[in-house]
Amino acid sequence: MIAKKTTTLNLRVDPLVKDAVRYAANQEHRSVANMVEMMIRQYCRDAGYPVLEQNPLFEDE
Repeated sequence: MIAKKTTTLNLRVDPLVKDAVRYAANQEHRSVANMVEMMIRQYCRDAGYPVLEQNPLFEDE
């Protein structure tokens, strides 16, 4: 079975947390989804939880 490139994560957060993430994303010219992914990756890296990288969508031929 081929792994998906992305998957959905649904969660509920305090509206003030959502506003803070939206503000941070705007400051870094990212989407909210990309900002949350980067924050999760940073937390996992700092806590010693490995996050494996997927293969690129397009590989050089």
